[in-house]
Amino acid sequence: MPRTNRGHLPILKVTGDNLPQAWERAMLALWDQGVDIRTEYDRRDKAGRYLDPPSRDCTMIVEVLDPFAEPRIHKNFPGGPAELEVYRQEVVDGIHDHWVDPADPDKWTYTYHERLSAYAPTTSLDDPKAKRLPAVNQLEYVVNKAVAATHSRRIQATTWMPTADPQTADPPCLQRLWFRLLPDDEGKLLLNLNTHWRSRDAYKAWFMNAFALTDLQRRIAGEIAARLGQPVGIGSYTDISDSFHLYGSYFADFEPELAKMRSDPDYTKRAWPSGHPAVTMMFEETRSKLKADPDFMKSK
Repeated sequence: MPRTNRGHLPILKVTGDNLPQAWERAMLALWDQGVDIRTEYDRRDKAGRYLDPPSRDCTMIVEVLDPFAEPRIHKNFPGGPAELEVYRQEVVDGIHDHWVDPADPDKWTYTYHERLSAYAPTTSLDDPKAKRLPAVNQLEYVVNKAVAATHSRRIQATTWMPTADPQTADPPCLQRLWFRLLPDDEGKLLLNLNTHWRSRDAYKAWFMNAFALTDLQRRIAGEIAARLGQPVGIGSYTDISDSFHLYGSYFADFEPELAKMRSDPDYTKRAWPSGHPAVTMMFEETRSKLKADPDFMKSK
């Protein structure tokens, strides 16, 4: 029998000390307490019968108390240090913003960096003649607002474009970033970040998303500190997904990882510190390749 929770989408919350622990706890909670629901991507045979099991889904809140605490990198998410570094540079530095061209089917509708640093609402993404408002650098606004009023509740940036995104086949999953500065017990300001998502691939996307966005959090904190002339540390990272899901087609790949999590709760055995020699080597090799050719790997 499919799990339906009487038609109510479960709202789950997990807390982790760092990114790998938080991801494992979120995946376990989703598997154990999520509901079964079909998706628009489930495969069917010629007779219309489903070939994939229903996805496992919930609304998920993931709180990461110290997003830069080590070990910072999980070994078993679908990817590795090279993919992490490419995606980090894509989100933080915009190395793939030149791939954005909705009129070209071989290019992208958006990147998160492009929406955050050059948000230009339009009535149609793929019509070059459509009316488009001047681009807004929301990341610059975030820093300016934080410096002007460190206690502000208005330090945010958005990605959703209601005039155009509903008509596209690939609208943004990330919806909003919300930053809040708060002094610790010694009076040092910490920058907290909440991210809000309409839809989230829990297995293949969450870890890379969180790794990159916490690095953006670090970058923003540094810029605020430079402007204020005082230290600004990193607070918590809280990740809120309306649909936090594991596709049924991924079950066979995920179940061996689930078994590892259940058999040995010590997640540190499945994680790397970011300064591990193998990780450092792969990061450096990837940065060198990206410098020579920003297009050598696609990741989103």
